[in-house]
Amino acid sequence: MELKKKYRRILCMIAGQALCLLACALYLSAWHKIPDRVKIRAGEREEMNFAIPASGMLHAAGEEAIPVSLNRPLIFYAREKNSYDMDVKLFGILPLKQVRVQVIEGTSVIPAGLPVGIYVKTDGVLVVGTGEFTGFDGVRYSPAKPVLKSGDYILKINGEDVTGKKMFINMLQEAGSKDVVLTIRREEEVFDIKTVPIQDQAGTYKIGIWIRDNAQGVGTLTYIDGNGGFGALGHGINDMDTSTLMELRKGTLYHTDIIGVKKGESGSPGELTGLIDYADDHILGSIERNEEKGIFGVCGEELEEEVPFGPVEIGLKQDTKIGPAKILCSLDGETAKLYDAKITDITYDREHINREIVLQITDEELIQQTGGIIQGMSGAPILQNGKLIGAVTHVFVQDATRGYGIFIEEMMMGE
Repeated sequence: MELKKKYRRILCMIAGQALCLLACALYLSAWHKIPDRVKIRAGEREEMNFAIPASGMLHAAGEEAIPVSLNRPLIFYAREKNSYDMDVKLFGILPLKQVRVQVIEGTSVIPAGLPVGIYVKTDGVLVVGTGEFTGFDGVRYSPAKPVLKSGDYILKINGEDVTGKKMFINMLQEAGSKDVVLTIRREEEVFDIKTVPIQDQAGTYKIGIWIRDNAQGVGTLTYIDGNGGFGALGHGINDMDTSTLMELRKGTLYHTDIIGVKKGESGSPGELTGLIDYADDHILGSIERNEEKGIFGVCGEELEEEVPFGPVEIGLKQDTKIGPAKILCSLDGETAKLYDAKITDITYDREHINREIVLQITDEELIQQTGGIIQGMSGAPILQNGKLIGAVTHVFVQDATRGYGIFIEEMMMGE
């Protein structure tokens, strides 16, 4: 009898744990199915079908709250720009998510798909790492190690702005063996630290750091808007050693000639190799912002004349469907072409906005030439049903035909 009771208790515990796991899985599944932000076009009827057992209240400042159900198709309609909040509860009980609903004007942009040379100059100098060196007296020193770390930006020395690596080195030589005050930006905080340069065996004053003041490479232009503004890459420019999003002082877009295509293979990403001429007459535009969702700036009229298509409407998240799509890219640097692809998965993960679209290249011509998605194609526009819905951001290292993308609404209007 006691043995039966024991088995019963064990079975109840197992059943309870299974129910808890099922409930957690259901909760997480529902959480991922609902975006944190929903955008709808003013004056247009928007239908969304989340198909989850949840309900909520939709409200705006000064307006009466409206009950909504997410278990059946949800229809939005608003005449003019506004913002609403929707408090969603699973089964009408468990708090799930607060969704911001924004009513926007319809927007059209020109999809580009052209490779561009990118050069950015950092704000100050970026500390890549700290280390030791042998001083003039034969002793090992590391003056910066206690006060600096990878990812720091040195903005000033003794109150004077640092504009580049060469200037920083010269300012250390001028300071000699005297104390120097460095103004540092570490993440969102700016503060001063003090250190003392020490002569190495060649007589050069150092503090024991590796620094970088610029980055360059090849990427793909995603769109040009009606005001000559552009967006590219679909992800930010990070330092290769620290993975830090580079703080931008200035940046430039250049014309690039594609001189080689390295085909992607399992475990080895491919690459577009571009030749960038940094002459002034090859400048295509200026980069004004480097953000998690891409690089942005203003381009010249000559770049607008090179793109192959006219304006198209941007597709919002709810316009994006699993199924056939196209990507627009150029393998010769001159002509952008549409290639077949398909969207295989969609998520709404605000922590990884550059990976919310999963796509697969199906175009045999593109696969033959590149293996699928390769480095340098970041920013290639993704189109579906005649709308620009996103941009390519990453390739799957183990499968070059597959990769990630960012929703165009996140790229253009993510805040």
